[in-house]
Amino acid sequence: MSIKLENVGIAVRDLEATISFFIDLGLEVVVRDTISGAWADTAVGLDGNHTRIAVLKTPDGHGQIELFEYLHPAAIETEPTLPNEVGMHRVAFSVDDIDATLEIASRHGCYPLRGVATYLDIYKLTYLRGPSGIIVMLAQDLKSG
Repeated sequence: MSIKLENVGIAVRDLEATISFFIDLGLEVVVRDTISGAWADTAVGLDGNHTRIAVLKTPDGHGQIELFEYLHPAAIETEPTLPNEVGMHRVAFSVDDIDATLEIASRHGCYPLRGVATYLDIYKLTYLRGPSGIIVMLAQDLKSG
């Protein structure tokens, strides 16, 4: 038996704003679609499931996220996840220049939760709150260049 991670799915309140954020960070849209019908109801477990989706991939082609905006049933707002809460936690990216990446994120109104930390002179890293409250971890390897 083999297994391969296809993507991580994230429900968002504004698909276009979230796509824009991740494109500016360097991801690329590979699929956009509107999903509905009996097959979607069965697969997801929601009657009348109707969503707009976008799948984005990292430049290296190894990572993908699927963003979905519910049209029906209506999306349910929740409090933003805290770093210590059990459940789906964050999406993490390695970046070449964390300061430049944070400048891009700031243009979307997204800032570090507290600041940028250095771990053992190996990584600079931070968590930031992205669109729809998504926690995004950015890490820059200080040993590679």
